[in-house]
Order: sequence, then structure tokens, then C-alpha cells
Amino acid sequence: MSYLVGHWATGHLGRQSLRAIIEHPDLELVGVVVGDHREAGLDAAELAGTGRRTGVLATADPARLLALRPHVISHTACGRGRVVDEVCRILESGAGVVTNALPPKPSADPAAARRLRAACATGGAACLATGPGPMTDMLPLLLSGASLHLDGIKITEVMCYARRAEVREFGFGGPIGHRPPVVRPGVPTLMWGPMIRLIADQLAVPLDDFDETYELCPAPESFDVPAGRIAKGTTAGLRFQVSGMLGGRPVITVEHVARLREDLAPHWPAPPFGEPGGHRVEIAGEPPWRLDVASPGAADPSVPGTLATALRLVNAIPAVAEARPGLHTPLTLPPFTGRRRLRRATR
Repeated sequence: MSYLVGHWATGHLGRQSLRAIIEHPDLELVGVVVGDHREAGLDAAELAGTGRRTGVLATADPARLLALRPHVISHTACGRGRVVDEVCRILESGAGVVTNALPPKPSADPAAARRLRAACATGGAACLATGPGPMTDMLPLLLSGASLHLDGIKITEVMCYARRAEVREFGFGGPIGHRPPVVRPGVPTLMWGPMIRLIADQLAVPLDDFDETYELCPAPESFDVPAGRIAKGTTAGLRFQVSGMLGGRPVITVEHVARLREDLAPHWPAPPFGEPGGHRVEIAGEPPWRLDVASPGAADPSVPGTLATALRLVNAIPAVAEARPGLHTPLTLPPFTGRRRLRRATR
């Protein structure tokens, strides 16, 4: 079956999602909403960076997309308050929503959850919020199924951002005593806490609280990256953790390690397989497990990570189109697989 799909927002993640929609054989793109009026009128293929024109022209007017009556809209805009307003508007129109901009655990924001549930009921539509990406929740839960006893779970993302043009959220190049935006009090819990709670609920772990820690690495000398000049002594590496606590100890931890050079902070976790970035899932228990995941040969390791986040959204569209109305998590729908993604061999 083919599903009519709309797309909303064309930032970096949004363009990856748009490309994934265009290249999916079971999805028919019908409209695109852009936030930049200069992009209005452009073909969706141009925005997505694909060579095949679609004949679908972008619009800055959301009403024009909603009037096309898509089955599902892929939503990747930012701004928590604005996102809830936009997603509710889509749901009330009768279209389902897949979005990474809302936490996957509805109880993370009860007021927003009430509005979203009401919008689902009004439009008879389903809403799936996935959060940052599949490495943080699905992989540890799958691995936990091979455990007799669990003592703790840790999910680590290690990335070298040397090729990234925008690094301000990590505080890179700023004073070593300045707290980067991504680790301001409460921000890590806001971003990753819902995933931790999702895991905890599935494992019947009653968390008491969350704990946040971080540390910075200074640049040993001045050097240049696409984002600009990194002066000696300024921040060039960031490591932070957010942990779900039980009985005063961390039981589920999400860790992110960000560097501007691979040789910085050698005592911090390194990416797996000698790649510039990747993920590690560690389970302490009986038996203990460690799962390493990386995208081989990626010059910029953040690119496959962003694509994975986009694909999780897009590959879930058929399931959302067929789902009962209401709020869903990645665990209340059938698994999102690479169905129909196999490429035929070329000669």
C-alpha cells in the first residue's frame, strides 16, 4: 500500500527525512512546509539533495499542506512550545505525525501530553514521538532480553566533531570555566531523561531521581576547524552523563563524549572499531554484555547518526498510518525495519 506523506521543516535532519521519504517505494510525497520563505517554490528534490525531481513544490503555508489530506506528516521542527502547537494542528486535521522533536515518553510533559491526546481524539490520528535516536532505547532493551540479572545499563555515544560547522551547543572554543548550553542544569535530563524513563518502565525499574555530571577538556594548543579558531586553553572536548538513579546509585546512564580532535582526552571513552564516532551499549549483570555500533568509513560520524534518526521517523510512517488514534512510543508499534529498502544489484 502507498501512503500519502507530507513533510514539515527542512533543517539538517529535515532534509535527511525528506530524502528518505522521496526514496521510499511505499511513500508518496504530496507536500513540504518550509520555515524559510526563500525556499518556498523549490522542488522537494532540491531541498533533499536528490537528483530526481518530484514535482512537489515547497510552501511556507502549513494550511496548503494540510489541505492535501496526507495520511502522515513527518515533523522535524524545533522549539518545544511551537512544536506542540504545530503537532496538535496536524493531528486535529486528521493526519498522523512522526516527530523527533517531542519526548518519546508522554508523561515527560503532562500538560503537552493532554493537549496531544485531545488533538489525536479530535482528528482520529496517531502520533509517534521518537526522541534523539534508536541507539538510546531500542538497542539496550533488546540486549536486556538476554540477561538473567541486571545491575545497570550504560549507553555511550562518542563523536569527533572536527568537520562540523556548528558546535556552539558543546561550548567548543569558549572559556574552559563556562558551562556549555547542552549541559546547563536540567538540559541533559530534559533531552535524555524520557528515554531513560522509557527503558526503566520496560524493565520495571522505579527510578528515584536523575543525576547529571560533566567535564571539559581544554585545547592543548590553538588549532582550526570548520567552525573556526579554537584557542589554546579553550574548550575542545566535552563529556557528560545523565543517570536514572535507584537507591542512590546510577542504574541507567546515557553518556555523550564530544571531541574536536580524536587525540584529545585519551582517558575518555574512545569510539569503537577505530572509527571517528559510534555507540556502545554496556549491560552490567549476568551475563555482562557490550555491544559496539559504528558506521564504517564515515568521515563525519554525525552524518550517519543524523540519517539514522531521520530513518527511524520515516520508516515508522506505515505503522503510524495504520495505528489506532492516540500517543505512541517506539514500543507500542510494530518494529520499524528497513522494509522495502533493499537495493537491487547494479551491473
